[in-house]
Amino acid sequence: MPFRLSSEPQLNSPDLIVGWPGIGNVGLMAVETLRRQLGAEYFGEIEPEPFFYPSGVVIKSGVLESLSFPGSRFYYKKTAERDLILFLGDEQPAETGSTYASGGKAYEMANLVLDVAQKFGCRRVLTSGAAVSPIHHNYTPGVWAVANDAYLLKDIEEASDRRFESELQGKAAQANISGLNGLLIGVAAQRGIPAACLMGEVPDYLARAPMPYPAASQSVLGLISRFYGLNLDLKELDEMRRQLGDMIDQFFNQFPDELKEKISQRAQVRAEIEDGEAITDEDKKWMADHIEDLFRPAGGSNDRAA
Repeated sequence: MPFRLSSEPQLNSPDLIVGWPGIGNVGLMAVETLRRQLGAEYFGEIEPEPFFYPSGVVIKSGVLESLSFPGSRFYYKKTAERDLILFLGDEQPAETGSTYASGGKAYEMANLVLDVAQKFGCRRVLTSGAAVSPIHHNYTPGVWAVANDAYLLKDIEEASDRRFESELQGKAAQANISGLNGLLIGVAAQRGIPAACLMGEVPDYLARAPMPYPAASQSVLGLISRFYGLNLDLKELDEMRRQLGDMIDQFFNQFPDELKEKISQRAQVRAEIEDGEAITDEDKKWMADHIEDLFRPAGGSNDRAA
């Protein structure tokens, strides 16, 4: 069997909520925090060997006991509003050395996740990730959504407590749903399962920074909480935000003064966007070009993970 189940819980038309690593680890942190808050119970996992190389070895008393692989685990929780299946993947399977899922293994993984979900009568699917956006890191991130079903998108919009950020065609931001977060929505559509990806905003200048971005995970969890009528305590993410605040400020302060000034104007720009206006194409291009320069090695190449 490509997956193994330790139990088969009796679930009533559950929703599946999925998290994999990505920019800022937004989706993985959101779903892992949700799992802990709900006390969701483990009930199975996808066999790792067909998808991943060993990430290490397990040694006890100087003796190698086993190989260690990235996990792809299922959990469940019965809530007042809806039974939930949570899936947490430690890594995305990739065949080309990419950070994000690629190739036939990614497609196989997406199908296996849905095979397990449908075995328990899955009704809808939510994935979670990051949306790289022209915001300041002191701004509370919004949440974008892309769905394969208009009714699901409307339900998500109604759960939002602020102006809904589903305008991916707008001039103020751009999105590319990389890896399994996007692939799973497409595979779900092939099976007739409504699915959506919730993406917390990450400042464009932090998209390739080697640190998580819990503020975006917190925004995603806030929307999930309202969508399912959950009462979640997000203090642990507050604490993580405080711990990372100084690190982000130090990173930001390394930027050239002109770029810092442009970025600091984004609070005003954001207000204009919410009033129906948008950042000018000229300013957007200037900031994008200068942020890109910060990540370009001296040799002139621009090899980046995300």
